[in-house]
Parts: sequence; C-alpha cells; structure tokens
Amino acid sequence: MDFTNIIRDIVLLAFPILTAVTFHELAHGYVADKLGDPTARLAGRLTINPLKHLDPIGTLVFIFTRMIGWAKPVPVNPYNLRDPKKDMMWVSLAGPATNLIIAIIASIFFRILISLPVSPFSPLGQTILVPVLLIAQLTVTINIGLGVFNLIPVPPLDGSKILMGLLPHKQAVAYSKIEPYGFFILIGLIFLRITDYIIVPVIVLLRHLLLGQ
Repeated sequence: MDFTNIIRDIVLLAFPILTAVTFHELAHGYVADKLGDPTARLAGRLTINPLKHLDPIGTLVFIFTRMIGWAKPVPVNPYNLRDPKKDMMWVSLAGPATNLIIAIIASIFFRILISLPVSPFSPLGQTILVPVLLIAQLTVTINIGLGVFNLIPVPPLDGSKILMGLLPHKQAVAYSKIEPYGFFILIGLIFLRITDYIIVPVIVLLRHLLLGQ
C-alpha cells in the first residue's frame, strides 16, 4: 500500500468533497428556512463548516469512487413549510442545483487555467498549475456526481421528494410508502451496479460538456 499516493489523493479530494457536500446541504437548509422551516437553522446546519455536513460512509464512497457519495441530510420539517408538497420539491432541488452551479464555476476556472502560458512541465506548472488543475477537474466531477446521484428517485435521496412533488396527491402518498425501504433499495441498486449504468453515463456526459474532456 502506497501511503504517499493515499495522502496525495486525500489532499486533492479534500476541497472538492468539502465544497460539494457543504453547499449541497447548506442550500437545502437555506431554501427551507426561506420557505418557513427554521429546523436546519436551529440545528446549526446553516453553516459553511463542513464538519457539520459530512457523512463518514458517504465521504469514503467519494474517496474511493471519485464520483459519487452523499452527505449528512439537513433536517427539514415539511409541516413548517407554507406549501409542504410544493415547497419540499424546491428544498430538495436546491442541493443538486447548487452542485451544478459549483461545477460550472469550477469548469470556467479550469478553462482559464489551461489557457495560461505556463508549461505543465515547468517548475511552476509542476508545483502549482497541475495540482490546481486536478482539483478543479475533481471539483467539477464530484459536484456533478453528487448532484446527479441525489436525483435518483429513491428515498432518502432528493429525487424521491422532487418526484413526490410532481405526482398527483394519491400517487405521491402511495409512492411515499416505500420510504422505510428506500435505503435498502438504494444499497441494492449500488451493489448490483445498476446505478453505474444509469448515472455514470450522465456524469461522464456532463463532465465532457463542461471540461471538454
């Protein structure tokens, strides 16, 4: 086991992962607060402190896959929202939308960096440019991965709440009954690699559109 490479990977992944999970969860809590639910704010989750948002297992998945993972969900009480069914949809959509915005910003930064007249083989390129380029690439990939992964319509992921907001009331109530089994369904999808076939092509496509790679 090469501990040097492990430490290097953790250093490169730290900023992309912390940025992705922090602003994803912060967006959920901020929108919920604006729509009438102060639960996240009262729980101290409207913060840019990443330690408040990290999920240990989800972070390890990020490190190993460099593409997908999850954070510790921000608490939201839908009964505090002015229009629970519709507002929960917007609260849920806020996280993935924020990840996409971060990915776009990081991709612009990446394209600016590669246009600089600095050789990647020069001392400056090796010590600063190349590592920063890698971090920008990973920021794009991980934010796309977190956003797309959370759009899977399986509880407890954001996609399930977005879908329930779009369904008629009767169908939404029926769909909500799978929530106690959602985690096991999700684990099954991951274990059987069904998620790989569904979301990885989407992540790769969006990454190519943003980075041109």
